[in-house]
Amino acid sequence: MVSIKAGLRGGALAAALAAGGAAQAADLVWARYGDADSLDPHRATSTLSMQVWDQIYDTLLAFDMEGTPGPNMAESWEVSDDGLTYTFKLAEGIKCHDGSDFTAQDVKFTIDRAFGDAPSLTKTSWGPITEVTVEDPLTFTVAMSSKFGAFIPFLADSFSSMICDTNTAGTFGSSTAIGTGPFKLVEWVKGDQVTLEANADFVNRGDPVENPGAPYIDRLIIRTVPEAQTRLAALTTGEVHIAEPPFDDVAAIQEEGELEIMVAENTGQDVFWEFTTSRPPFDDIRARQAVAYATDPQMAIDIIYGGLTNREWCPVARGVFGNDQAFCKRYGYPYDPEKAQALLAEMGYGPDKPLETTMFVWTGGNRHKLAEIFQAQLAQVGIQAGIEIMDIGTMNARVKAQNEDSTSEEPGTFDMMTWSWYDPDILYQLWHSPGAYSGFQNAELDAMLEETRTTIEPEARLEKVQAVIRYLMENAVHIGLYSPGWEWVFAVRPEVSGFKVGPFLHPIFTDVKIEG
Repeated sequence: MVSIKAGLRGGALAAALAAGGAAQAADLVWARYGDADSLDPHRATSTLSMQVWDQIYDTLLAFDMEGTPGPNMAESWEVSDDGLTYTFKLAEGIKCHDGSDFTAQDVKFTIDRAFGDAPSLTKTSWGPITEVTVEDPLTFTVAMSSKFGAFIPFLADSFSSMICDTNTAGTFGSSTAIGTGPFKLVEWVKGDQVTLEANADFVNRGDPVENPGAPYIDRLIIRTVPEAQTRLAALTTGEVHIAEPPFDDVAAIQEEGELEIMVAENTGQDVFWEFTTSRPPFDDIRARQAVAYATDPQMAIDIIYGGLTNREWCPVARGVFGNDQAFCKRYGYPYDPEKAQALLAEMGYGPDKPLETTMFVWTGGNRHKLAEIFQAQLAQVGIQAGIEIMDIGTMNARVKAQNEDSTSEEPGTFDMMTWSWYDPDILYQLWHSPGAYSGFQNAELDAMLEETRTTIEPEARLEKVQAVIRYLMENAVHIGLYSPGWEWVFAVRPEVSGFKVGPFLHPIFTDVKIEG
C-alpha cells in the first residue's frame, strides 16, 4: 500500500485544490508541479507553458507517434527545386475560437509576429524566413534566404503554434488566447489553475488519436500543486485524475495497481551541465572538465529514479537525429575524481583552497535530491558548490544574467539545464551567438552550427551535427547528464481512458473519457 499522510487530506490538500472550485462531472483535472509562464507561444520556452498552449492552439503539421511530421492544418506542401520556397495549402473550414475563419492571413500574422519588434524567444527555430506571402485564403508561400533542414519538423512542434490574427489585445497570453486547438481558454488564475473548455468546432487532422473531432470531456482543468505528496493524495481521493507522482512512491503505486503509471517515450528531453563562461572559474576549460569528471550521473539517477530514466552522453536526447551513445561516449567525461583533482590542482585549487561556486537547479522531479548527490561528489574533489533551487522560468533568467555579467567578482555559476526538442537544431538555439542564454559562443562554433542548418541531405547533415556535438563535448560546453528530464511519468486514475502522451512530451486529451 502507498502511505499517504493523513494531514494531506485536510488543510494542505484543501488549500491546494479548493481555490479553483468544485470540479464538474465531465471535468478532467490534471495536476502539475508548476505553472505556465505565458500562454503566448512566442513569450515562453518552458515545457510547463508549452503543454498548456498545446491544448489551445494547433500547428500547420503534426508529429505521428514516431516523431515524423505530416499534414495537419496544412493538408499539403511543395518545395521549390532550390529549396528556398515552400508553398502550403490549408485545409478548409478551420475556425478560430472566436468564430472567425482561420486563413493564410493568420499564418502570415503568426510568422511576421515571430520576427517582429518583440520577436519569439524561439525566433531562430523558424529558420531564415525572408517573406510570407498570402496567395489566396487557403494558400501561402514562405521564402527563405538559405536552405533550412529543420523547417518542416519545426512546423509540427508546438513552438510554431498558429495564432489567430484577432489576438491583438494587450491581455494576449495572460487572460486572452485565441487559437484553433481542441480547447478554449476560460480562465487562467496564475499560480493556481488554467481552466479550458472543449472547442466544439475542433477537427482533428493530424494528432495520432482516434477521435476525429472535439474532445469528449467538457473541461480540462490544469492545477498547480507543487507538493508531490499532495498530488498523490488528490489522485487517491479522485480530486485529481492525472498527475506526476512522487518518484519515491512509483514502485509502490505500480505494486498496488489502482493507479496506472505511464512513462512517456521519445520525449526529446536532455538534462545537462552548462557553465557561466564569461568569468572565472568556468572561463577556464579545466574547471568545466573538473565538474564533468567529478560527477557520476549514473549513480545519481540510479538512486533517485531507478529504471525510469537513462544516462545521457549526448547533447541531444535519445530519439533525436544525431544521438549516438557510442559516438558521444568517445568524447564524454566518465566519472574520474582523480582527473578532476589533477585539473583543479593545475588551476591552483587544493585541500586548502577549494573551488567555490553555485549550482542552479529547477524545482520538481526530485531534482533537489539529485543536486545533493552531485554536491557531495563535487565536494570529494575540492569543489564547494552551493545549491539554489528555483522555478524553471526564474532559472532561465538567472542563467542569462550570469552569462551577461563579466565584471562581477563573485565566482561564476553552473546549472542543471534542460531542453526538450525534436531536432538537433536545438544546439543552434543554445549555442549560436548570442544563444538562448548568452553563454559560450565563438565564431568557429557559429560557422559549424550554420552548416547543420543549411545541409539538408541526411548523411551529410549527420556529419555536420556530430562535428558540433564533438566540439561541445571536447570543450566541456554542454555535458549530458540524463534523459528524459521532467514530467515524463504520469499517474492516471482507473476511470480515465484514452490519455496519450505524444512524441516530445505532448499530452493529448482529445481521446480521453471519464467513466462513472
